[in-house]
Amino acid sequence: MQKENKAEVASYYVGVDVGTAGVRAALVDQSGVVVDQAEEALNIWDPRPDHYEQSSNDIWRACCTVTKKVAQSVGSGRIRGLGFDATCSLVVLDKQFQPLAVNAEGDRNRNVIMWMDHRAGSQVERINRTKHGVLRYVGGGMSVEMQPPKLLWLKENLGQECWDQAGHFFDLPDFLSWKATGDLTRSLCTLVCKWTYSSDQGWDDSFWKEIGLEDIIEDNYSKIGNRVVSPGVSVGNNLTSQAAVDLGLPDGIAVAASLIDAHAGGLGVIGADVTGYNLPCENEPITSRLALICGTSSCHMAISDGPIFVPGVWGPYYSAMVPGFWLNEGGQSATGKLIDHVVQGHDGYGELEKKAKSGGRHLYECLNDHLDRLRASRPPDLLTGDLHVWPDFHGNRSPLADLTLKGMVVGLTLSKGLDDLALLYLATVQSIALGTRHILDTMKSSGHNISSLYLCGGLSKNPLFVQMHADITGLPVILSKEVESVLVGAAILGACASRDFTSIREAMQKMAKVGKIVLPNTEHKRSGITGHSSTSSRGFRTLCSFSAPPLTGTGQGCRTCG
Repeated sequence: MQKENKAEVASYYVGVDVGTAGVRAALVDQSGVVVDQAEEALNIWDPRPDHYEQSSNDIWRACCTVTKKVAQSVGSGRIRGLGFDATCSLVVLDKQFQPLAVNAEGDRNRNVIMWMDHRAGSQVERINRTKHGVLRYVGGGMSVEMQPPKLLWLKENLGQECWDQAGHFFDLPDFLSWKATGDLTRSLCTLVCKWTYSSDQGWDDSFWKEIGLEDIIEDNYSKIGNRVVSPGVSVGNNLTSQAAVDLGLPDGIAVAASLIDAHAGGLGVIGADVTGYNLPCENEPITSRLALICGTSSCHMAISDGPIFVPGVWGPYYSAMVPGFWLNEGGQSATGKLIDHVVQGHDGYGELEKKAKSGGRHLYECLNDHLDRLRASRPPDLLTGDLHVWPDFHGNRSPLADLTLKGMVVGLTLSKGLDDLALLYLATVQSIALGTRHILDTMKSSGHNISSLYLCGGLSKNPLFVQMHADITGLPVILSKEVESVLVGAAILGACASRDFTSIREAMQKMAKVGKIVLPNTEHKRSGITGHSSTSSRGFRTLCSFSAPPLTGTGQGCRTCG
């Protein structure tokens, strides 16, 4: 009876995650357990190469649909907080807060330039040529995934009349908190990471003037945000009556300042308590951990007590993810999307689909099993010893920070069967893990002391992907008990806004839980089979999978790198 009474007064929080292709919501309790979850797909328009657009109306509709579903799981009076995270896409509204077209067709419904949109390539090159001081805090050069080059593209390509109609530019996470509260307050996370805002000095007028966007300064930066709070802080006067109806939530509950989706994943996994797991990192500070959020793309989040400047890696950003810590953010522009692209484009994909469907299994489960059979039938060193993938099919986010880079595959044969597809899939996963190793090595050489990886996101469900990252980095991989750590991170924001926890640090420690731990394959490490990355005298990275573990490798060294 006592347990039932305790359950009746338990508090819950809703976390809403807007990803690239869909929206998810989760109902999460105070211990970080996902009680219920729902998902809704999103529309994506790609009218021309490198252009990717969405609809803010479509996104909000999906948010309402999934939130209503999970809110029905418990009595509405027990839901105390709401937190949002989203991709760092650009939302454009006119002065009446209505959608404004971001395309030449004038389709106002398509008013979101997605994070992965690369239309502003020439604008980012011009911005980086200024060598302005704010660029020091984004790894030395701005990314096409950030907002200033996208704003400049809009001004230069859609005409002055359209530009003059624009009243509000939101990072998508801030758009969601505005829809929920009617308050224009922005999150420190979005403005610092994607807009060049400084946590101690605010906006730099000289930057906007130098890149040709001096009108952004007007009215104290009202179009892009002049009220800024830390993630997890309650926004405005909480959830409005209209938003409560739309979302199916109690009127007036706390709504938190939001996070970018990868940062929410970091929040949901990096603070997990590893006491009692007999890991070397057990007695090390939280700054020894790298959170790896891996989905359509991957983000590598490392925090530090003081600012660390890492060439080609974004940041350092103060309090952008965990309050009181500086953040460096590495990343790969295409990981899950790259694997899908490579697998679905192979001649053997049809055979794989039939096999998976007949067995009622996931495609990648079938591929992983097929690789196990190949490994059993031939020496491991022959699997991908002559097959190498350069993974920058959508440019390199870090540490080379070059959006013009292209992908390549070396070692192709005329084979079209399932064996060949499985090997190409393996080589692609290895190349992604080697990219993580390159980012990790660059962070370490700049001053980070990282001894463990904390993985979450869709790719963390793939055992091959996880094991490759453990083997190639040589570090233990800690997986979250709740696979959907991004949703837990969003819920942590809502929990903090409700004041049920005194700080994000406390909420992280109590709501983030360790699930599985994957250790590097020490047998292959002892034999010298370790994939590596190197940089030539011309500054061009070589990713070498000639001896990457555990399914490939001769231990004889690379023909290129020695």
